[in-house]
Amino acid sequence: MSASRVRLPESAGDDPISGSALALQPEALSAFNQLYGTLWSRGVLDHPSKELARLRNARKTNCVFCRNVRFATARAEGLSEAQVEQIQDDYENSSLSDRQKLILRYTDCFLTDPGGLDADLKAAMAEEFSPEEVVELTAGLALFMGFSKIAVSLGGMPDSLPTFEMPTPE
Repeated sequence: MSASRVRLPESAGDDPISGSALALQPEALSAFNQLYGTLWSRGVLDHPSKELARLRNARKTNCVFCRNVRFATARAEGLSEAQVEQIQDDYENSSLSDRQKLILRYTDCFLTDPGGLDADLKAAMAEEFSPEEVVELTAGLALFMGFSKIAVSLGGMPDSLPTFEMPTPE
């Protein structure tokens, strides 16, 4: 069956994922949700940092849903919409902090050439983040990229969505 002919399930309420192609594999979706919740609720990396990486991935993969969702805890911990608006290709010239720009550089490298981390980027990451934080960020990026690409390639998402806040996954 071609991706354009995937029949999407009816949405089951407020959870937008339940109406996506991912819901056609309920056991896999359940396992993803458990892992995703663990990443967000039990990690060592702060929520705004994870959210920056997630949103940069959404921009790069063009996942409409991911691009327009904001997780509540990242907002509560200080990630502003003004900062989110600076996650553009010219973010190096933005007013984002050096730490935020480093997260975006690392995200871009992971998404385009994960084996291409140069010595300078590795050193900057090691100086700014603990090894546990780097592992968590990298695992998060793998989840963000993989599942946003599933959503984009299988389709069924609207062409646009308003920006909206969701509870942070648990």
